[in-house]
Amino acid sequence: MADAGDPRTNKLLAALPGAVFQRWLPQLEQVEMPLGQVLYESGTTLSHAYFPTTAIVSSLYVLETGASAEIAVVGNEGIVGIPLFMGGGSTPSRGVVQSAGEGFRLKAQTLQDEFTNTSAVMRLLLLYTQALITQMTQTAVCNRHHALDQQLCRWLLLSLDRLQGNQLTMTQELIANMLGVRREGVTEAALKLQSAGLISYSRGHITVLDRPGLERRTCECYAVVKKEYDRLLLTTMAV
Repeated sequence: MADAGDPRTNKLLAALPGAVFQRWLPQLEQVEMPLGQVLYESGTTLSHAYFPTTAIVSSLYVLETGASAEIAVVGNEGIVGIPLFMGGGSTPSRGVVQSAGEGFRLKAQTLQDEFTNTSAVMRLLLLYTQALITQMTQTAVCNRHHALDQQLCRWLLLSLDRLQGNQLTMTQELIANMLGVRREGVTEAALKLQSAGLISYSRGHITVLDRPGLERRTCECYAVVKKEYDRLLLTTMAV
């Protein structure tokens, strides 16, 4: 099981050069990340970067009507706060905890200084950003061209990759907000997966019963995203 109290449970932190990790260690603040917590709002300047260990954070775009759709998810593989080192400082999306857990946060200035002055940190964060862009791109394609039950499979698999175990606590309303669809559509898609013996769904609790079956049922988008994360980050993280 992952130790939420160990910063190296976050794979990006674990991949830092040893000297950098030791510099950051006294400044990494462990934080609770409860379900629904908003880490940043659209247009606001981020004060910290977040490194989830057992939580998952969704980047959502919210329309003027209040409707929303998920752009990307970040868990123990990454960082919430790429505008801090990409130069923008803020983003038009909203960062919301979609699966409760813990993580660490680091002051913005510390991250920016390391990105500017340490080439290994710059390379690692840029590789992660490229992988995140792939996830965002594939999410847009998936939401446009694939069936809702396939989208739900993709979403479940991406979430499972960032969690310990095979259970998620997630209401229909929250899933609908993430996928940008009506609650009735989520119910129908979840019932399809349940009837196929892939998941068990009850009162906001999803248990994945057959992960290989989910992988066969989903569209190509999950494999594209996973392959790109592995290609860009696993080699670096193993160094």
